[in-house]
Amino acid sequence: MCRLFGLHAGQQAVTATFWLVDAPDSLQAQSHRNPDGAGVGTFGPSGRPEVSKQPIAAWEDAQFAAAAQDLRGTTFVAHVRYASTGAHTMANTHPFEQDGRLFAHNGVVQGLPELDRHLASLGAAGLVAGQTDSERVFALITAETRRHGGDVTAGLTAAVSWISARLPVYALNLVLITAAGLWALRYPATHELYVLDRPAGGRAGSGTGQALDATSNRIHARSPRLADQPSVIIASERMDDDPGWRLLDPGELLYVSPALQIDRAAPFPPEPAHLLQLADLDPAAAASQHPAAASR
Repeated sequence: MCRLFGLHAGQQAVTATFWLVDAPDSLQAQSHRNPDGAGVGTFGPSGRPEVSKQPIAAWEDAQFAAAAQDLRGTTFVAHVRYASTGAHTMANTHPFEQDGRLFAHNGVVQGLPELDRHLASLGAAGLVAGQTDSERVFALITAETRRHGGDVTAGLTAAVSWISARLPVYALNLVLITAAGLWALRYPATHELYVLDRPAGGRAGSGTGQALDATSNRIHARSPRLADQPSVIIASERMDDDPGWRLLDPGELLYVSPALQIDRAAPFPPEPAHLLQLADLDPAAAASQHPAAASR
């Protein structure tokens, strides 16, 4: 199963280090399936997106994912891919960039020919460079955001509503970031997605002043600066033993502002109109979505 991570550090940039495959032994263990790609992105001092990513098709590529990736920014998104559609190419590796925004997705959306026709009708077919359902979902969000005057929340809501009503969906968990904002969606209940509203130094009232040092199944993130300032974290699973982790409700859309205010909405029906089960997926897609695909 793909792994998602999002971090909003507020209005002051922080340096964060990511290790995108945190279990090095799993890359050599024949009993475990290797990831198909890994990447992390943020916005540099100029406000432009900075992305470091690599498809993982050989040991040399796996070394990229296991090495420390140092980035500085206010918002971050990281992703470890287990492919459901598309080859091991840079164009198919998350995060994706469109209109100065970065995006990563965990799940499966089918009916891509219909989605392609809809993108063409919106003049957005040129946004898609690869083969994945994820990039096409992002392209629809981008097209709808343009139609809504740059309002990302409105564009995201319109795009997911269209997909939910018309296309077969297994899961559509996502993280989208700009230099100032972060959006996260869990939809529907298929896969988990968690949020942690983290005060400076960790647990509220702990007085420990700890730097962020969070590890999930594959993604490890560390930021010493977050001992001194608060942050909001999104992740596919709890990354430490902080009791503040909360599982998003199915269909819950979060927006995290520059002031780290968290706005919650539930603009979608509880389930898509054409909800897929694991048995409905082809073997490759099913393998990519099974939790065991990324177990240690």
